[in-house]
Amino acid sequence: MHPAEEIFCEKSNKLRGKTVVIGITGSIAATECFSSIRELIRHGAKVIPVMTPEAQKIITPLSIEFACGQKPITELTGQTEHVQMFEGGIADALLIYPATANTISKIACGIDDSPVTSMATVALGAGIPVAIAPAMHASMFNNPAVKENIERLKGWGVSFIGPHFKDNRAKVASKDEIVAWVFRLTSKDDLSSKKILVIGGRSEEPIDSMRIITNRSTGLMALRLAERAFSRGSDVELWMGGASVIFPEYLNTKRFETVDDLIKMVDTIDHDIVIVPAALADFTPEHVESGKIPSDIQFDVSLRPVQKVLPLIRKKCDIVIGFKAESGLSRSELIAKARSRLEAYDLAAVVANDVDVAGKSSTTAILVTRDSETDITGKKTKVSDAILDYCVGLQ
Repeated sequence: MHPAEEIFCEKSNKLRGKTVVIGITGSIAATECFSSIRELIRHGAKVIPVMTPEAQKIITPLSIEFACGQKPITELTGQTEHVQMFEGGIADALLIYPATANTISKIACGIDDSPVTSMATVALGAGIPVAIAPAMHASMFNNPAVKENIERLKGWGVSFIGPHFKDNRAKVASKDEIVAWVFRLTSKDDLSSKKILVIGGRSEEPIDSMRIITNRSTGLMALRLAERAFSRGSDVELWMGGASVIFPEYLNTKRFETVDDLIKMVDTIDHDIVIVPAALADFTPEHVESGKIPSDIQFDVSLRPVQKVLPLIRKKCDIVIGFKAESGLSRSELIAKARSRLEAYDLAAVVANDVDVAGKSSTTAILVTRDSETDITGKKTKVSDAILDYCVGLQ
C-alpha cells in the first residue's frame, strides 16, 4: 500500500470520487504543496500533480509523487495528457498552487509553454472549474499588468484563493483554505446566486472594564452555516460575537461584542438572506463601571432591556431566518414558541432547538416555516445543509 492510501479519507469523504489536478509552478511556496496535497487526500481526493520546469528546481517530482502516489506530469507527450484530463472527464477541477506572476499572465494571454499553462488552456475551454493561488512579492502582485491579467481571468470565471500579504510578500493560501476552495469548486453550487449573511456567537455585555454578562454559546452553529454556504457557492459573510471557534481565513468575517455594536452594523446589510443563530442578550447593565470593581465589595447591577435585533434586520432584508432556543419544553410547545416569533417578526423561518439536549457538535432542531415543521436534528453540518436546502428555493 502506498503511504498516500493510508491517509485516504482520514478526515472526511467530502472529496471522495473527485479528481483534482494541481499545477505547481516555480515559486518558493511550492514547498507548501506537499502538506496541501496530503490534506486533500485526507478528505478523499485523488490528486494528479503537474509541474513546470521551474517548479522542479524547487521541489522534486519524487517528493510530490510520494505525497500523492501519482507520478507528476512534467511534460506533455503523445498521450495528450492535458486533453485527456479535462475533455476525457478525468478531472473535476484544476488548482494552480502556487501560481507565479509569470504563469498567471501567460494563462491570461493564452500562452502555452509549460504543462501547467496547457492544462489551464484546456480546462478553461472545457468549462472545468479553475482556481489559482498566487504567491509572489507584493510589488509583483501589484504590477499593473499582473493585476489586469488577474481581473481578466476573474472575468472568465477563474477563482483566486488569497494571497495574504505579510512582510511585503503576497503569501500563498494555507492548506485549510485550499481544501475549503476545492470543496467549493467540486460541490453543487446551488447557492451561487445568493448573498448570505450569517450572524452568530454570543453578545458580551460589560459590567466593568473586565467583567461581562454573557452565555455559553460557542458560535459553532454559525461557523458551520457559513462554511457550508461557502462550499455551496454563496457569497457569504460571517458576523460573529464572542465565540470559542477558530475563524478560517477564507471567510469574510466581522466581529461585534455587544448588542449595541451589532445594531450599529445592521444598516450595512445588503444581503439576499440573513441567518441569525446568534445568542444575544436580552438585558445589559444600565451603567458600566470604569476600571475594575474591587472584588471584596458587594455591589448591585441594574439591568435595562436591549433593543430586539431581528426586527431591525428584517427591515433591511426580505428573507430572515431566526433561531429560538428553549429549555424543558415539549415538541409542540417548542414549535409554538418558534411560530410565535416567526409571526411576530415576519420571518421566513425559525429554527427551534432544545438547549437541554444540544451537544457541542450536534443539536436538536426543528425548521419551522409558515406551513410546515421539519425535524432537522443531527450534526451541526447536517443541520446547516438542511437550512441551506430551504434557502435554495427562496426568492
